[in-house]
Amino acid sequence: MADRLTELQEELREFVRERDWDRFHDPKNLAMLIVSEAGELVAEYRWIQGADADAYASDPEARARVEAEAADVGIALLLLFDRVGVDPVDAMRTKLQVNRSNYPSSLVRGTADRPPRGDATP
Repeated sequence: MADRLTELQEELREFVRERDWDRFHDPKNLAMLIVSEAGELVAEYRWIQGADADAYASDPEARARVEAEAADVGIALLLLFDRVGVDPVDAMRTKLQVNRSNYPSSLVRGTADRPPRGDATP
């Protein structure tokens, strides 16, 4: 998967270069792009009951729209990681470790409640 991610990042760099869009892809604009694309993804589930969300995403037409919007979010996120010089896999693994510490399975298993936190962790 790492090789595929590296290849995809290079494809994205080339896509941006071919269009001379790099000058528009500052971190602020890319962060805004992530949020706007995430909004389009969320809109796909607007008014769908939570219990029906999995079934909705299984419908071929809905799944295609969800997949396209999720891909837009992923592309925007990868562009941001690349622009700020962060390895996405390393960053997510680091954050996963933080989440393991902040949300120990012994305290959060089966509940959406947050456990009490001590020091603020990034």
